[in-house]
Amino acid sequence: MRIVRSWLEEFADLRRWSDDELAVAITSLGLSVEATEMVGTPVDGVVVAKVLRTERHADAAKVHRVWVDAGDGVERHVWCGAFNMQVGDLVPLATLGTKMPDGRDILKRGILGIDSEGMLCSGAELGVASDASGILILPANAKLGRNVFEALGMQRDIVFDLDVTRNRPDCTGHLGVARDVAAHFGVKFTPPKGGGAKPGSARKVAVKIVDEQACARFNVTVMSGIVVGDSPDYLARRIIAAGMRPINNAVDASNLVMLETNQPNHAYDATKVASGFRIRLAMAGERLVTLDGVDRALDSADLLICDGNDRAIGIAGIMGGQDTEISGSTTEIALETAWFAPDGIRLTSQRLALRTEASARFERGVDPHGVAHSVARFAAILRESCPKLVVHAGASDPKTKHLPKSATISLRVAQVNRVLGTALNVRQVSTLLTRIGFVCAPKKIAVKKGSLVADGAGLSVKVPSWRPDCTDEIDLVEEVARHVGYDSLGKQVSQSTQPGGLSPLQQRRRALRDVVLSFGASEAMPNPFLAPGDHERAGVGAGVGVGGPVLTLENPLVAEESVLRHSLRPGMLRAVAFNVAHRAAHISLFELGHVYPAHHGVDANVPHNLPDEHEQLCIMMVGADAATAINWWSQITAVFGVGAQVDQNRVPAGYHATRSATLARGKQVVGYVGELDRLVLAAHGIEERVACLEVNASVLLGETPKVPVAKPVSRFPSSDFDLAFAAPTRITAAVLQRALRQAAGALGEEVSLFDVFRKTTGDDTRSLAFAVRLRASDRTLTETEVASTRAACIAAGVKLGCTLRGS
Repeated sequence: MRIVRSWLEEFADLRRWSDDELAVAITSLGLSVEATEMVGTPVDGVVVAKVLRTERHADAAKVHRVWVDAGDGVERHVWCGAFNMQVGDLVPLATLGTKMPDGRDILKRGILGIDSEGMLCSGAELGVASDASGILILPANAKLGRNVFEALGMQRDIVFDLDVTRNRPDCTGHLGVARDVAAHFGVKFTPPKGGGAKPGSARKVAVKIVDEQACARFNVTVMSGIVVGDSPDYLARRIIAAGMRPINNAVDASNLVMLETNQPNHAYDATKVASGFRIRLAMAGERLVTLDGVDRALDSADLLICDGNDRAIGIAGIMGGQDTEISGSTTEIALETAWFAPDGIRLTSQRLALRTEASARFERGVDPHGVAHSVARFAAILRESCPKLVVHAGASDPKTKHLPKSATISLRVAQVNRVLGTALNVRQVSTLLTRIGFVCAPKKIAVKKGSLVADGAGLSVKVPSWRPDCTDEIDLVEEVARHVGYDSLGKQVSQSTQPGGLSPLQQRRRALRDVVLSFGASEAMPNPFLAPGDHERAGVGAGVGVGGPVLTLENPLVAEESVLRHSLRPGMLRAVAFNVAHRAAHISLFELGHVYPAHHGVDANVPHNLPDEHEQLCIMMVGADAATAINWWSQITAVFGVGAQVDQNRVPAGYHATRSATLARGKQVVGYVGELDRLVLAAHGIEERVACLEVNASVLLGETPKVPVAKPVSRFPSSDFDLAFAAPTRITAAVLQRALRQAAGALGEEVSLFDVFRKTTGDDTRSLAFAVRLRASDRTLTETEVASTRAACIAAGVKLGCTLRGS
């Protein structure tokens, strides 16, 4: 938002403060000054010129030829990349030898062998406006050959470029900024007066609001005695400094009122809307050619302004149509000033990619009760160029029940002091708020002190209609803070009864990372966004929170990053492949990150219906086999006291058919372990084996680990024996090992697999050899106890269908 200093000074006497002091003050009020620009500094050599003719060159697509006259009767040729001028327009011409504000020297330069005798300038190039999209069109009464700055009557001025946040819609107008600055410096704020035009007879225009929620007020005031022409010089300069382009006195008056009061309005040629107005939603397939000459397709959610015959003549709150704009022959206007629902304007503006000065204000919220003042200001400004202006009585001003009303909020002074750390009294708080337009009255408010409730000092505050952002007590506290001054509040560190620290979940996550680091793995951080097909290349199928439809981004930066991962495996394989391609040794990587499976279904039409999201752990090691992955899982379960069944009958997708298993808890799959499929590895250019462990870390970390219980070390010797079984391949080593542990009972200290042997290729059995260690805590075991336990272990193996070898 461009705020012109001289404009502010019309409402408050700020002459005592320098430009820098004023910029600091505005920033301290929460209206960040991003830049300070000096305008009106003359540039010698830039003169007023008239466009004589234009011509396109067959070999130049981005520029065209323009011939101009600078008042000396000499026809000059200029190449120009802007196309917004027409024959007869007056434009700024930087003649040869001119030094531009950006340091460029204007020299004779050629394109396609044809010299350019100068440069046509935009407002931005001259430092008089921010618009760099086209050539600055000068008022038609400017004298040819005169310095542009003299012709415009430009005087030195300062423009503050403010970053106005969405919660301060009033400060997108000069009045709102001036009100705050005047209160800050303690000077009188004097809003401008309107009116002065001759009152006329009643002229009522029929208005029908069809959609009463989207349009809660629509005022139409008829004015006659209009003579369309140029605005007074000082008004034209003001519009240029504020970043807009002067057009004619009627349109300029409309824009000035908007920039001053934050109240957008639109002036129609009254003869073209004599049938009245209807405000309704667009019909499917309806189209409208807007003022910028674009034929726009409308949606059923777009709000339209139509004439009495239901013909669309404008997109409400955004831009008017071509057919009803003011022309040189206009003598009567119908001034529309309305209140539209902010959300509807915002959505239409976004969908049409059409953001205007009006839409930027309507979507933040304008003053629903400031219509009368803005109409009066329009009349006062237009009367300067149209002294016979008549404002007709009987303005149409329908309102609906959806028109916002000013809120009244109870403000506890004790709450103000508690939040801000101040010691203000009722009078001081009331003074601060009254200066910026709030109406305050003393009020006793119940305040809780310990177990007692007593009446405390407070205020009943009526919020002005131009401040729709103030709806709660805390909003008023913020207003007090802004005008007390954030710097004067000081800084205080909050005291907490509980010192900071890691949560139990964070502690378990850190412990898990430490365990994996102890395996010798390095942490990788692949991109969570994948390309279409990456999941399939990695062999990712249904299972541990993966599979099903993928989630795609609506606006990806590149197509290769358009899919949210639902498994860590694709990114990890890409990282492993990169290291393999660079001949790295001892490649062992892990990632602990979030995945986003969509297999439960995500309905975009249901608000807050989000996909699943959980943490996953993935470890990969090149050149390692399935035993390494099983060992990782064993150590993790030992540390965290949790576990899962290693089910070799359920082969995970993307894993080796006989060297992998699913980690399951009943029907719940919590992970996969084993070696990756050779085809998956080949797709990534990896030739060696890769051991892999994938675990749903949310399940692992979500459980409180069992607290290890210390056991006394037995002073008595152990008794060891070995058992070798011929086991069918359907019986896994883990199943047999678990059966032996159960059979050994309380005396069993350790059961470990130490040998696997398969006799022939076609044999359906293989030999599994286990070492069993027995020990009692209170005695030396007898031969009878050892023999009995050995027999129980053999029986457990036989029960599973295994045969003891050597028997």
